[in-house]
Amino acid sequence: MLSLGAAWRNWRRTEELPMRRWYVPITVLGLGGIGAFLLSERGRTTLRAISQRVRQAPDRLLEFNHNLQSDLDRIQAALDRIADSLDPHPEAGR
Repeated sequence: MLSLGAAWRNWRRTEELPMRRWYVPITVLGLGGIGAFLLSERGRTTLRAISQRVRQAPDRLLEFNHNLQSDLDRIQAALDRIADSLDPHPEAGR
């Protein structure tokens, strides 16, 4: 038999975390829903599309890398031109 103090502590603990008892059922329900979706025709189509995108990712990343590098080169050239215009004749001693 629980003492009154133990019952009070147990009640206060459940009052502080009212959703705690729902974590497992909601998780199981969510995972079950995801599993049912992935087993459906629409889910399999979605998985195929995702896997196709993953296979194309390296090519797209290389293209992105090339574009980013050319943008950085243009920015560097612009900064060099600005630096030259601010100090056209730097002294050798500085």
